[in-house]
Amino acid sequence: MAHGIVWQKSSFSSGGDAPNCVELAATNQTVLLRESDTPHRILAATPSGLAAFIGHIRAGSGARN
Repeated sequence: MAHGIVWQKSSFSSGGDAPNCVELAATNQTVLLRESDTPHRILAATPSGLAAFIGHIRAGSGARN
């Protein structure tokens, strides 16, 4: 799935090739997220699914146990 995909790092990352950042890519139907130090683990979501997830976190409903 990850072949030919262009990954972008967050502007809040420490820059360069630091391994402590979240990377984002997009295809026609999905948004892809990965941690730069474990690039083989990719989270795929629809744009609406990711927006809903972020909305829940912003609303404080992403409680941790």
